[in-house]
Amino acid sequence: MTQREPIDEHFSAAVAALTPRPAATAAGADELLALFDSQAGSRHLDFAARGLGSRKQGYYSIGSSGHESNAAVAAALRPSDPALLHYRSGGFFVHRARQVPGQNPLRDVLLGVVASADEPISAGRHKVFGNAELGIIPQTSTIASHLPRAVGLAFSLERAAQLGVRHEWAPDSVVVCSFGDASANHSTATGAINSALHCAHQGVPMPLLLVCEDNGIGISVRTPQGWIETTYGNRPGLRYFAADGADPVRCLEIAREAADWVRQHRAPAFLHLRTVRLMGHAGSDVESGYRARTEIVADYDRDPLLATAKVLVERGVLTPDEVISRYEAKRAEVDRIAEEALGRRKLANADEVMAAIARDRPEAVARRAGVIDRQRRENAFGTRPPESEGPLTLAQAINRSLAEELARDSGAVVFGEDVARKGGVYGVTRGLRKKFGGARVFDTLLDEQSILGTALGAGLAGLLPIPEIQYLAYLHNAADQIRGEAATLSFFSDGRYTNPMVVRIAGYGYQKGFGGHFHNDNSVAALRDLPGVVVASPSRPDDAAAMLRTCVAAAREDGRVCLFLEPIALYHTRDLHESGDGGWLADYPAPGEGHVPIGRAREHGDGRDLTLVTFGNGVPMSLRVARRLREHGIAARVLDLRWLAPLPVADLLASARATGRVLVVDETRRSGGVSEPVLTALADNGFDGVAARVTSEDSFIPLGDAAYHVLLDEATIEQEALRLAKH
Repeated sequence: MTQREPIDEHFSAAVAALTPRPAATAAGADELLALFDSQAGSRHLDFAARGLGSRKQGYYSIGSSGHESNAAVAAALRPSDPALLHYRSGGFFVHRARQVPGQNPLRDVLLGVVASADEPISAGRHKVFGNAELGIIPQTSTIASHLPRAVGLAFSLERAAQLGVRHEWAPDSVVVCSFGDASANHSTATGAINSALHCAHQGVPMPLLLVCEDNGIGISVRTPQGWIETTYGNRPGLRYFAADGADPVRCLEIAREAADWVRQHRAPAFLHLRTVRLMGHAGSDVESGYRARTEIVADYDRDPLLATAKVLVERGVLTPDEVISRYEAKRAEVDRIAEEALGRRKLANADEVMAAIARDRPEAVARRAGVIDRQRRENAFGTRPPESEGPLTLAQAINRSLAEELARDSGAVVFGEDVARKGGVYGVTRGLRKKFGGARVFDTLLDEQSILGTALGAGLAGLLPIPEIQYLAYLHNAADQIRGEAATLSFFSDGRYTNPMVVRIAGYGYQKGFGGHFHNDNSVAALRDLPGVVVASPSRPDDAAAMLRTCVAAAREDGRVCLFLEPIALYHTRDLHESGDGGWLADYPAPGEGHVPIGRAREHGDGRDLTLVTFGNGVPMSLRVARRLREHGIAARVLDLRWLAPLPVADLLASARATGRVLVVDETRRSGGVSEPVLTALADNGFDGVAARVTSEDSFIPLGDAAYHVLLDEATIEQEALRLAKH
């Protein structure tokens, strides 16, 4: 099964050439033997993966060869310390498994390589290093995307303890996060490390061990010599440690020193682990295309497995023959397990593949949304609960709903740029910090990746994060934290880990007096196609309060990732038809009375001639158009979708079939906008009536009155509605 590689032959030849030493009971012999066995196991897993790949029976061959010195990092930490690993951290994974009885890391990795449904962390969906019993949170190979989560988890461990929130991690845990030297240059990595230092600079506990596995090359692009040390060796606030994988004894010492320092000081440290990449980037990589043969062969002598073998021989722990025998025995063990793995079952159908994308338990969500803790509500609101205040604006309703959730759940935290003392750019979070304290409502640095990374880590620490992204346009700076991290964790952990969060995002167009592209943005296409992610889009104040309540319940009960899009232009809107009519105000829905199931629309009116399907700013525009249509003898109803993902297809079809004519009123762009899936849903489900759409233009939104040249307006809606009604 394992194929012979040049590095394989070099190892055997180099060990055979070593001079035997008299047998001795050397200090640390057991630890070195364990280290060698873990490193050898990881090496033979790489050989097996390449062999399986060449036979078209394996599907992942980015190996850890040359990086096996990271097993020393596992030895320096506790198996309960949360770990987010680089895809070359195979040595770490195998060695940590040695610390917990009953583990079989060789089998687990090989089941992942062959995409078996019996693989215990992702059930064959992807080959990842992950194991809940080992405290290893599975990560995909997206470059550096796991660093913000690691920072968020290190931050949240201490914050959860401060709030008395229970979680699965020990109080003095160290979060370890490994990554490559090429990944260290990614903006996600630099932003995450900056965020960790930003916290530490303020005295905020940050027990984070950053491990840079530096092999000097990213696929084919070389890292300049000395770059990592120059960049991080003297960084204020970041304790720097360096070790060479070719010196296993010193590597163990330095790794332990670094881990102990972080555990004691609760501050970030950077472990620069010098490694070497053997056998190229991946199975398909032809390394000789960009590296000279002499350079490739020269790296063989820096092999960490060979280095450990030399120490064992030099100290008289093993003879050269015993090393080779141990090495070959590990090959035979891996080969046997690989053959067994090939016979294990695969994912059988689409339902099985998608089963772990997200839990969906609407009954549990409804129960939680209806729970009333009268004492906590009284502590938050006194004798005047929000349902007794009278009609509220959209901003006020969201504010009261946030207060209610903070009162209900001691683990709920609200954070983002300007949300604390200022109360948000639009005052939506005003007063929450004063009422609930700075530990639960706090400002962050200006970095959306760090904000979302904090949320990703907070959920793992038992908190319920409700972060704010100040404007929809700013979310796109950090979209992969939703797409690549939040949306996938349950999928790649077979539901063992989730990312409970409700991300509040101010967005859409029509904001008067302050705008332009970055403050008026209607691009939602990147959000709608994320499997399992809920996209809520409230328009009315009462819906916003109830839908936020639902999203928080779904996050807590099902671990759902919920994106809550708030129309900026409607935050403080009071009137609907005429000045002073108060038509856009609404009473706050009391708990137990206001719950909006995910994927349920709201219908306004019962007209039989035309259905206007819309959302967000389109709702008040459509209601005004519907009123004017009555003057033409046309009775229209307005369907507020409320949820952009999942779409309320059943309600859409019922409303469409009631009139036989549908006009989709879509304030987003014509290409990639919401109208596309709405019309598709109608067609897919056999709607045989007439359907059309009006949208905004495929344009960015400019400043001032020019915005109304490209945004959908009521005149266009009315004109198309009249045409369609007469069709």
